[in-house]
Amino acid sequence: MLQYKNSPIIELKLRIFEEANVRVLVKCEYLNHPFISGNKWWKLKYNLEAATKRDHKTILTFGGAYSNHIYATAAAARELGLKSIGIIRGEETLPLNPTLSFAKECGMELHYVSREMYRTKNEESFLQKLKDQYGDFYLIPEGGTNELAVKGVKEFAQSLNQEAEFDYLCLPVGTGGTMAGIIEGLDKSKQVLGFVSLKGGQFLEHEIQIYTRRKNFNLLHDYHFGGYGKMTQSLTDFTNQFEKDNSVQLDPVYTSKMMLGVFDLARDGFFKKDSIVMILHTGGLQGRPQ
Repeated sequence: MLQYKNSPIIELKLRIFEEANVRVLVKCEYLNHPFISGNKWWKLKYNLEAATKRDHKTILTFGGAYSNHIYATAAAARELGLKSIGIIRGEETLPLNPTLSFAKECGMELHYVSREMYRTKNEESFLQKLKDQYGDFYLIPEGGTNELAVKGVKEFAQSLNQEAEFDYLCLPVGTGGTMAGIIEGLDKSKQVLGFVSLKGGQFLEHEIQIYTRRKNFNLLHDYHFGGYGKMTQSLTDFTNQFEKDNSVQLDPVYTSKMMLGVFDLARDGFFKKDSIVMILHTGGLQGRPQ
């Protein structure tokens, strides 16, 4: 199985949080593995276990050009001696960005499909074409989200209950699988806040509730900054200042947007006074500008 290193929790001692009368902690899960980091370790854990138990030699999965999941899956397959295939949304753009370059270096075969075709990725006819082309494979959905992924993240959340006291947990949201597992694993008294990185991500509440019936969560849709993988100058400026003031690095796709959202909520008095806010850093630092 994959190696795992327990990650530290640090406190952000900043004036904005002092003025809001809250403590803010960061669970640095980006340090749990050099390549299969953050939430991806937990989402892949039981999927990879299932693949090896069923004697699959090939992993096939889906993602965009900046997908942390593609990056982590390629690394995990290499570590376990498995072949990997990545079905990538959109046309190939050269030179490859750091995420896809790394995936290719890990031995992942990249297969590009149009955005129109990508939208059919869950249809049996499309999957059958992939089986005809690549033979037998273990399928992991886009973002790694399925019941086994939620099981892994739930396990992480249960351990986090024992590791620290907190009232809120904040995390970035892509496909919703990590948030579902977090909601399931945390004590019901804790409020889960998900900062959606997708423009038009209102469907995610339904996706999350496929895996949990709990209602102690909110999705915030005002922090996508134009869409998945997109940046603005204000977000770049915030990220640069944050990293100058703190010992935590952020990625532009997920964690920088979430962190700015947390700052806004603190400034607006959203968090109850004397409460503790836990921020889950879900990794993705390979997506930082070079």
